[in-house]
Amino acid sequence: MDDMPTFEQRLARARFRAWHRGTREADYMIGGFFDRYHAEWDEAEMDWFEDLLAEDDVDVMAWGLGTQAVPERFRGELIEKMQKLDYVDIPR
Repeated sequence: MDDMPTFEQRLARARFRAWHRGTREADYMIGGFFDRYHAEWDEAEMDWFEDLLAEDDVDVMAWGLGTQAVPERFRGELIEKMQKLDYVDIPR
């Protein structure tokens, strides 16, 4: 029996983790990013996002806002998309 989660299970877990970060600001940034881009991800991009979810919110938000240098392992197209912040929808 294969105990590896399917891609869909990984997405569901990542969606939950992205929207339950501990602060509303992190939820909007990381959860909003997930909602906007996850449909186009492949395995490698999913791996990247799961690794990102393991990082501290303060660091992820600083990388997304461009106030802290992004570590080499996270540099690339996905972090550049996150830095645009065009996916954040804050309800009023």
